[in-house]
Amino acid sequence: MTPPGLPTSPSTASTASTASTALLTDRYELTMIDAALADGTAHRPCVFEVFARRLPAGRRYGVVAGTGRLLEALADFRFGQEEIAYLRGCEIVGERTLEYLADYRFTGSISGYAEGELYFPGSPLLVVEASFVDGVILETLALSILNHDSAIAAAASRMTVAAGTRPCLEMGSRRAHELAAVAAARAAVVAGFSGTSNLAAGRRYELPTIGTAAHAFTLLHDDERSAFLSQVASAGPGTTLLVDTYDVEQGVITAVDAAGTALGAVRLDSGDLPNLAREVRDQLDGLGATGTRIVVSSDLDEYAIAALAVAPVDSYGVGTSVVTGSGAPTCGMVYKLVLREGSDGAMHAVAKASAGGKNSVGGRKVAGRRIENGLATEEVVVLSPDADLPALDQIAEVAELRPLHVALVTDGEIDHAFTGPEGVRRAAERHASSIAELPRAALRLSAGEAALPTEVVTV
Repeated sequence: MTPPGLPTSPSTASTASTASTALLTDRYELTMIDAALADGTAHRPCVFEVFARRLPAGRRYGVVAGTGRLLEALADFRFGQEEIAYLRGCEIVGERTLEYLADYRFTGSISGYAEGELYFPGSPLLVVEASFVDGVILETLALSILNHDSAIAAAASRMTVAAGTRPCLEMGSRRAHELAAVAAARAAVVAGFSGTSNLAAGRRYELPTIGTAAHAFTLLHDDERSAFLSQVASAGPGTTLLVDTYDVEQGVITAVDAAGTALGAVRLDSGDLPNLAREVRDQLDGLGATGTRIVVSSDLDEYAIAALAVAPVDSYGVGTSVVTGSGAPTCGMVYKLVLREGSDGAMHAVAKASAGGKNSVGGRKVAGRRIENGLATEEVVVLSPDADLPALDQIAEVAELRPLHVALVTDGEIDHAFTGPEGVRRAAERHASSIAELPRAALRLSAGEAALPTEVVTV
């Protein structure tokens, strides 16, 4: 028996479009559209907003990531013949709605925090101005991308802060869904990682890729020396040799013997890393390989990286912790209607009012950050109960705020400067600049309150 809600025809399910992102959504978004088209409210002008009510426990700031991926997905948000056939076969919506969806194109405008920017509780991260049907249909798409990527970026940011000037390298593909691994690699680079082991992410976003050999390569050979000689012959003496398959001390001797003192690096993937790194550094220097770097991996997170700060380590390979958000795999962002046109033709602020801290604040918003002597001191959210909100640059000129919102989509036209490889580069630069503005206390790894207070100003 076919479960309720699934297509009865095998051919319907097997012809789903691989290009369209339109079904990366929840059913209730389409059923709301179905009802709104029937009752005449579908095309009322509305404003939707993405924000997080709180940061993950103990975190002092969040990082906006995934904006470029969202814009890329929006460009492919189309209901083609296969998607329409699926919806019709499942009887999810009526023919009127199917006709509307067949011609759907997002025609509204989207603004928001630049990707890579830091955020705090209540920050209006994304503002979608569109008709109800245009805006409501993007809820799941926006939240699934932003919640995932921002969680990864926040964890990665804590790691790069802990690492200081030492590079962090993303190596977590085997600990994530194959597509999530690509998104995680991108988000990690946005937050300061220097490269990734994931080739799909490297190709799609022009990210530096890293990786040489695993323990399996050493175990394949009759002895460690044979494995190292083979790798050096293939990759050159500047390669990185994994020296902890058997005995580390002997592994270092064999590595330098195989590659010479020009050996690029050795990698340590197990053991007491702080002490082991010191021993290996002394050993390498004693063998004349003073320029050989030490790369460490093995279940690193921001705390382990901080503990290695005084150890002679040159770079960190991070896997599981970064691709899972280091204990906070989502950000709790929500997508809420905050302003809509009423039957009287006027715009009205609307908000959810409920117990349990799940309320929202109605009205259109823009945000700026107060900077004093080069350091951020406050997040300022400017709120208007109607649509007549002054341009943020005008507000910033008076209040001396750094504007946080940028235009991402204007009347349906996507600004592709925020997508693709260029979008990643811009986001990484924005993140570095935002981190540099924070007071030193905000960078502590210990649990604490949000690094900046938020002031809401009504105009």
